[in-house]
Amino acid sequence: MAREPRERQSDRQRPKPEYDSQVLDIARVTKVTGGGKTLRFRAVVAVGNKKGRIGLGVAKGKDVQQAIEKATRLANRHILTIPVVESTIPHETWAKFGPAEVLLKPQGRGLGLVAGGVVRVICGLSGIKDVSSKLLSRSRNKLNIARATIEALRKLKIKEK
Repeated sequence: MAREPRERQSDRQRPKPEYDSQVLDIARVTKVTGGGKTLRFRAVVAVGNKKGRIGLGVAKGKDVQQAIEKATRLANRHILTIPVVESTIPHETWAKFGPAEVLLKPQGRGLGLVAGGVVRVICGLSGIKDVSSKLLSRSRNKLNIARATIEALRKLKIKEK
């Protein structure tokens, strides 16, 4: 009885991932112990479907690729749904995480993403096209700014009519 040849892994069609992902930050971190220093990498990854769903993941690994994969898995596990009204946010919102403070304001249609760095990436992945943002703190830590932005988006509510 002849067996059919197995499909090779490269021949199979991989399903297109539901979420787009973006690496926000990669940092070298060291733990100092009595035995010496251990070098690892910390990755911050945001995932979103550009239709109002966003997730943030932070993970460490022995090399950069391992850290990114772990962070992407964590981000997919912690997805948040955001109300997007006509390509902008329903109202002004503010949040603080550690020393980082972020202010998000709705913009008129077609005015675009007036935001920089991490806030721009997170708003773009979540499908918000018209928003204005301001970092109110002097913190330049990308992880804290990303967490403050997610917290600000989590506070959004739509008014019931």
